[in-house]
Amino acid sequence: MTDAAETAPTPFHDLDAYVALPRMSGLALSPDGTRLVTAVSTLDAKRTRYVTALWEVDPAGVRPARRLTRSVKGESAARFASTGDLLFTSARPDADADAPDDEPPAALWLLPADGAEARVVASRKAGIGGVVVAEDAPVVVVPSDVLPSAADDAEDERLIGVRKDAKVSAILHSSYPVRYWDHDLGPARPRLFAGDLTTVAASPEAGAPAPRLALRDLAPDAGAALEHQDAVLSPDGRTLVTSWAKPGARGALRQQLVAIDVATGTRRVLVDDTAADVAGPVVSPDSRRVAYVRETITTPTAAPQVQLWVADLDAADAAPRRVAEGWDRWPHEIAWTRDGAGLLVGADHLGRGPVFHVALGSGAVTQVTADDAVFSDLRVSPDGATLYALRVSYAAPAHPVRIDLAAALASGTPVEAVALPAPAPLPALPGTLTEVTTTADDGAEVRAWLVLPEGASAASPAPLLLWIHGGPLNSWNAWSWRWNPWIMAARGYAVLLPDPALSTGYGQDFVQRGWGAWGAAPFTDLMAITDATVARADVDETRTAAMGGSFGGYMANWVAGHTDRFRAIVTHASLWALDQFGPTTDHSFYWEREMTPDMALANSPHLSVEEIVTPMLVVHGDKDYRVPIGEGLRLWYELLSRSALAADEDGTTPHRFLYFPDENHWVLSPQQAKVWYQVVDAFLAEHVLGLAGDELPPLPETLG
Repeated sequence: MTDAAETAPTPFHDLDAYVALPRMSGLALSPDGTRLVTAVSTLDAKRTRYVTALWEVDPAGVRPARRLTRSVKGESAARFASTGDLLFTSARPDADADAPDDEPPAALWLLPADGAEARVVASRKAGIGGVVVAEDAPVVVVPSDVLPSAADDAEDERLIGVRKDAKVSAILHSSYPVRYWDHDLGPARPRLFAGDLTTVAASPEAGAPAPRLALRDLAPDAGAALEHQDAVLSPDGRTLVTSWAKPGARGALRQQLVAIDVATGTRRVLVDDTAADVAGPVVSPDSRRVAYVRETITTPTAAPQVQLWVADLDAADAAPRRVAEGWDRWPHEIAWTRDGAGLLVGADHLGRGPVFHVALGSGAVTQVTADDAVFSDLRVSPDGATLYALRVSYAAPAHPVRIDLAAALASGTPVEAVALPAPAPLPALPGTLTEVTTTADDGAEVRAWLVLPEGASAASPAPLLLWIHGGPLNSWNAWSWRWNPWIMAARGYAVLLPDPALSTGYGQDFVQRGWGAWGAAPFTDLMAITDATVARADVDETRTAAMGGSFGGYMANWVAGHTDRFRAIVTHASLWALDQFGPTTDHSFYWEREMTPDMALANSPHLSVEEIVTPMLVVHGDKDYRVPIGEGLRLWYELLSRSALAADEDGTTPHRFLYFPDENHWVLSPQQAKVWYQVVDAFLAEHVLGLAGDELPPLPETLG
């Protein structure tokens, strides 16, 4: 860490200190409720990548957190087995391997509950991508890829070697899609392999090799159906429930739920809803029911509806039923109560993400948590009285908390979560967080978080950055390491984080207002909330900029062509020409459902390029398959050739293009994230603050 980082008032004042902040994710609870485990990512010795280790957190909140694992490769996907042993995946070297691999694939490791050393219990040449456990039985399922022509593990391993030795990466496709977010699909396809932990329960004697799981392929005919699956085991270990992609016309995919008998591999369709995708299954404590999320298939005129449903596992003729029919919040996380009478659901709600209790009998919905925060990784204690979770908000990154579930349900009143001793302290913030609301022209209420820097006042109003979220079905309600407003607050900016039309957490009608008309209500909502914010005495309406990524980048482009009120625009991974974007994004079939060609043209920013009079910073990664690099390249060329600020005859332009050849839809590596912030800082300082020459923040020397 630099000397400046050590003396900075907060980590957000120095980017070296910021990228070095530990980042927590995931939460696992032991069967007896006495142990919690989370993953913590920290910088490696070279400060060029993050390495994840597992830490134990005391559920009682008494003991400090302690580190469980340590390796150069890191560990992830922690799950407790029914035996109390901890399972995780890691690509660290296996001391028991017959022929050590210089670059071993991720294997399944077991850290015994008795404190013995961790050992590998399952491995495949293609690697293991996680682990699914049964709560009450010693059964595990692991995902791993298999090449399509491989008849068995030996042939799969041989073919992997053939491709590697020949340096062949070619893929022959016969279906759609062919890529996803930042990686190519195929030629290997994911499968699900089951194993019995009783076969590896005993620790090996001195000099003896560690016993390995005998893995059985539960769906050898899956093809591409298990891409992006979200499998779960019933607590009794008898049934695996997983999403299953069913191909349709025009390259479309639709998600079913299937149930697979773990002992026999027999598969049956559990839920096949022709009007919706179904996903996120969670099996009840008695292994008899499955709660899941149903998302309706969209049309150009109808936004999706995301609903909570329950299906019977052991009654094939029983129709699934919707739960809490009158509730229009969108569930994104589900857990069963221990008595099976209710569901605990995380859902966006008015710029937050509380936990709700849904009574299955009456359908009544009760808010459990009172915090201005979002909760994830919901874990219920064995006695059902306590809920553990990760809490995150714009006031703090993810950290473990304990929630008095029994008190909340008994009183019907939301309770505050109690923070548990975490592996790292929460960082100090360089400012304050407040809310802004306004009323749009159609009467809808629009709200936003507003980050204010220290010292902002009527005597010293802060310049304003309007940040527009991606999605667009999303909400600015949780901490982001990539778009972190506190970095800009440390530089003196106020940051506005609004939820315009299409945002989640405000009801179905609020989403529908912007559906298929991105340039309408989402844009006017953003301008209305900006008007309300610059009317504050502590905000400087003469020094403003608009910024966004993905859909937020689309909207930044739209803003640039439809108003001159901002001094600068930053557009990252943005949609520019919607007629071009639709057929080239990784899931074109979804786009085709959302917008007709006429609607796409009516909302395409590229048609207003001649109206752009604001300097723009374009940012794009070449490995972005959701918003392909062609969008950024065309935007850049048309800014230079056709905008009102087109390049002069000598090539001079106020526009800039920050290009990352090896980054994806986001900028994930720590040193490249630093470059992102440094370039944005310099661009805004020039155009928003009006600095020049030596006053400007220096560009990073890593740019050459």
